[in-house]
Amino acid sequence: MDPIRVFIDGEAGTTGLQIRERIAGRRDIVLVQVDPARRKDPAARSEAMAQTDVAVLCLPNEAAAEAVALADALPGGGPRILDASTQHRVAEGWVYG
Repeated sequence: MDPIRVFIDGEAGTTGLQIRERIAGRRDIVLVQVDPARRKDPAARSEAMAQTDVAVLCLPNEAAAEAVALADALPGGGPRILDASTQHRVAEGWVYG
């Protein structure tokens, strides 16, 4: 089975760093990263999402909404999204838990 490709959008923050630490060294997960100088660049984030199976959003609410819009614009609707912000916590069509 191929490893799952994961992008942590906001990996430089506390939550992102903790998630990255938890998946580091796992052979069943490949971490897709953006050059730190481009971490806020929507094009770079979109490119990373296009290469992944799952995007974990560790972002403020507005940035999380922007990330979902970037993913939705990708062919096939982009990767599955796990949102650690509160942006989609009670949004229709989203599952919390």
